[in-house]
Amino acid sequence: DAGECGKNVGFMKAECAESCGFCTPPPMLTAADDPLLGPERVVLSIHYGENKYGEVVLGFYPSVAPVTVAHILQLVRLGGYNTNEIFRVDKGFVAQVQGVDGGRRAPMSKGLRAVAKQTVPDEFSSTLQHKRGVLSMGKFEEPHTGTSSFSMLLGDAPSLDGKYTIFGRVVAGDHVLSQLEQLETRREGIFVKPKERVEVVSAVLMHASDGGGLELHECEDQKTEL
Repeated sequence: DAGECGKNVGFMKAECAESCGFCTPPPMLTAADDPLLGPERVVLSIHYGENKYGEVVLGFYPSVAPVTVAHILQLVRLGGYNTNEIFRVDKGFVAQVQGVDGGRRAPMSKGLRAVAKQTVPDEFSSTLQHKRGVLSMGKFEEPHTGTSSFSMLLGDAPSLDGKYTIFGRVVAGDHVLSQLEQLETRREGIFVKPKERVEVVSAVLMHASDGGGLELHECEDQKTEL
């Protein structure tokens, strides 16, 4: 992203570790690419490493997991994921967003805390599989215990099929996930965590436009929390 790709195209394609699309990311996926996608999008602005920022755009499957999608979008509307963190980065497996009531730096109102602690039912799909880019709802071993933590898959994980709810996919920003996979990590119990905090600076609700872009959702003007 310093201009070398344009100056030395052949060399950079062969030698640059970021030649996978970091400098020129592929276009955002639309409903034409994946008919399960609903109209809502969430843009996660992520701060990682030393002064690095990137955006990951999430799309959702309301016809597959309607309760889960509605719950996540409500938390976004309330500003719940702002100042949260991606506490787990397990290369080739998952990048997991912390639960709203556990990862935010900003304080929460009683209303937001109440929504963040609500549980959602398991909404398993017999046709969808846990592959890279899929959004998978976090939960405990007991049924119907998902709250607000979720994972972005960093690889294929068939062992999760039928155990965790798939409720959407990453539609843009896979190159940012690839950058997160390069961060230094440490193991803490069953989790592989980045050594430095990976912050979700903001999560902004938008709509997919007819032209393939994004339009700001009207609720963004009414947010009352950071």
